[in-house]
Amino acid sequence: MKLNKQEILKSLETITIAGEGKNMVESGAVTNVMTFADEVVVDITMSTPAMHIKKRAEKDIVETIHKNIDKEAKVQVNIKVEAPAKPKNPNLIKGKPIPGIKNIIAVASGKGGVGKSTVTANVAVTLSKMGFKVGILDADIYGPSIPIMFDVAQERPLSVNIDGKSKMKPIESYGVKVLSIGFFTQPNQAVIWRGPMAAKALNQLIFDAAWGELDFMLLDLPPGTGDIHLSIMQSLPITGSVIVSTPQTVALSDARKGVAMFQQENIDVPVLGIIENMAYFTPEELPENKYYIFGKEGAKHLAEDLQVPFLGEVPLVQSIREAGDAGRPAAMQTATATEIAFEEITKNVVSETVKRNETLPPTEAIKITTMAGCSAVKK
Repeated sequence: MKLNKQEILKSLETITIAGEGKNMVESGAVTNVMTFADEVVVDITMSTPAMHIKKRAEKDIVETIHKNIDKEAKVQVNIKVEAPAKPKNPNLIKGKPIPGIKNIIAVASGKGGVGKSTVTANVAVTLSKMGFKVGILDADIYGPSIPIMFDVAQERPLSVNIDGKSKMKPIESYGVKVLSIGFFTQPNQAVIWRGPMAAKALNQLIFDAAWGELDFMLLDLPPGTGDIHLSIMQSLPITGSVIVSTPQTVALSDARKGVAMFQQENIDVPVLGIIENMAYFTPEELPENKYYIFGKEGAKHLAEDLQVPFLGEVPLVQSIREAGDAGRPAAMQTATATEIAFEEITKNVVSETVKRNETLPPTEAIKITTMAGCSAVKK
């Protein structure tokens, strides 16, 4: 059968790329179609770097040509990513970059109790094991837990002189530099601060610290979507965000709100992906069995629905909780299922960060004004 370019283009009009309102021909995504005997070459240009969307588009093209044109045709799809230029907004202001810090990743969750700090700690030590220079800013002002997870709850940051200025020296544990409000409060002391006081304390931890050279700074944000989150995004140009959720519906509903917060037009922090914690339980005596206590693949389906990458899943394992309580993150244990899970997730975080840096301009910190006692995000 002779392959006809016009018939192929008409067939491709039945395909819509995720996130696009028009079919791939009408939207201009298909830039060229060439036929050579029994071979078809389709060139398309997409605005999204998301791997799962690119793979889906390639799969749809191949299946459509085989179904409607020639099931024996050899189909080659070439995909080029061109992110649309971000319009300059005169009301957006650059955050103060921290000298020496290459990537700032915000780790967030829509609700508490999903293991956000546990994931942050284990991704951090995994990054360190991979050879990266890593720091954690524990931004959970009202419930700091990172010092306990790194067995440094009794430590206190020292003062060092940097270029004539006094700076806090982060506490280092397992190759990770850590700062937290927990270093400056007693274990039985509640932090009862209004938003401005909390924001001021965070700014001191961010800018009055001698972080040195870091490949990654992880921000362990408080649960929810509130004033602390806006203060952080006002202070720093965040590279990207990661959302942690468990599989059950209640957690997923709040995780959806977390993604929506970062994707708001006037915040516009790239979402690197979603991590599913407590994905399933496998008893030691039944290593082949998986029990989906909180539901199956809920966060994975949410990622697909929101068209953001799924970064991986962490099983519900008693040793992860025990390791966190003992101050030695579970990813430090070698040759375990937990180590493998966090390695996979961390590799995906690094990969998505690289893609984000290659395809998008640097994130700008947002400008926030206060009106009638409420924080408002300005355009």
